[in-house]
Amino acid sequence: MIKKIATLHSLKGWLIAFGLLGIAMVLLPLLNIFVPEESVLHVPDYMFSLLGKYLCYALVALAVDLIWGYTGILSLGHGVFFSMGGYAMGMYLMRSIGKEGVYKNDLPDFMVFLDWKELPWYWYGFDYFAFTLLVILILPGLFAFTFGYFAFKSRIKGVYFAIITQAMTYALMLLFFRNETGFGGNNGLTDFKRILGYSLQEPSTKMSLYIITIIVLFLSYVLSRYVVQSKLGRVLTAIRDAESRVMFSGYNTLHYKLFVWTLSAFLCGIAGALYVPQVGIINPSEMQPSNSIEMAIWVAVGGRGTLSGALVGAGLVNGAKSWFTVAAPDYWLYFLGTLFIVLTLFFPKGLVGVFSRFSSKDKARGPS
Repeated sequence: MIKKIATLHSLKGWLIAFGLLGIAMVLLPLLNIFVPEESVLHVPDYMFSLLGKYLCYALVALAVDLIWGYTGILSLGHGVFFSMGGYAMGMYLMRSIGKEGVYKNDLPDFMVFLDWKELPWYWYGFDYFAFTLLVILILPGLFAFTFGYFAFKSRIKGVYFAIITQAMTYALMLLFFRNETGFGGNNGLTDFKRILGYSLQEPSTKMSLYIITIIVLFLSYVLSRYVVQSKLGRVLTAIRDAESRVMFSGYNTLHYKLFVWTLSAFLCGIAGALYVPQVGIINPSEMQPSNSIEMAIWVAVGGRGTLSGALVGAGLVNGAKSWFTVAAPDYWLYFLGTLFIVLTLFFPKGLVGVFSRFSSKDKARGPS
């Protein structure tokens, strides 16, 4: 009986997910194409870039929830992996400009301005999308694997791990701010023209990038759900709750933590790559520690260890940020801090936990 109820609950969740997917992928584009601009139901072109940005943030939140919500490892450095994917895509987009820049030179404009004579060796290959895609998929994961191996091998955990991840992102941010590194300094990479030959200013390109982001987010959610519901996921949860007991049971926790840490970085890199062509810029500010802290807040607000809560938290917090930065920019950080404190003290399971609690109470009461 319990198994049957669980199956029905899972089926209901998937039906809701497919319903939202249909609305995002089918209904919104149709409202943009076929509904007149003067209609209140019309979805303007700029909304697809904005929603695409939120979807990229949701993918980051999903990645953070895997490592924090299910494994109990708080990372305050996921902005690094996000930026790695973003810079790789930005380098490809800069090379796609060719001689259409301000200086009509084959080098990126910022290199001409800084009197660079030739392209640095680490920019080679970014003329090709296939090479760029390979870097996006490999670099964040490889960096995370190397960092994680030494950190987990040294048994660094808890607040100490959070501190060294924040130190990592701060150090790399300072490095990328330097003009001589060849990544655009504090201005970063921007003024992109096209991707795969398609103009980034065209509404059809913006809509295509938005739809691709939805598909990637959905596939990432399916993969993450599969991982956490498998035997691997149960071991990860056990590591979160009592790692020493898992070790005494004969499991090498290093391998499990290293796998989920690398997978989380992999998803973040993809999110960064999708983010850049839709937003139009990538600079070192994406690596600032406050951004990585904000990523953890998205998960905490939505609900740790739920996956769906991470998506909800990312959408709500960033939606509120967009509204506050226009209506009351001076109060945004106060609101964010207050929201985090209130939820931590009174709703530790986040908004999804609150909803589940009320839903359980309604089922317990039964029909009146």
